[in-house]
Amino acid sequence: MLSQVTRLNDLTPLSGLPELDNPSHDRKILVTACGRICMHRKKINISTVLAGQRLGIKEVDDGIWQSSFMHYDLGYIDLEQRTLHTIDNPFATRLTPCLGNKQ
Repeated sequence: MLSQVTRLNDLTPLSGLPELDNPSHDRKILVTACGRICMHRKKINISTVLAGQRLGIKEVDDGIWQSSFMHYDLGYIDLEQRTLHTIDNPFATRLTPCLGNKQ
């Protein structure tokens, strides 16, 4: 029984997620512990769920930035309004319409 118990010294420490790379984005930006990002001296609330993670951002229009986590598009950041406009559900299953047998 004792041989089956793992000792704390034998455990490998977790180092978190590996550095994520998305070449389609202009920059990577860190979400703070309080769930914000800071861009151009403006604070934008994102989510405390993503605290400590890096988001990929890409400027799609003047003052409008697309934000993504991993390969999920989260929404668009409007620097003037200092808000994140989320898309419906970035984690939803992406279904492609199939052509069935039409009768």
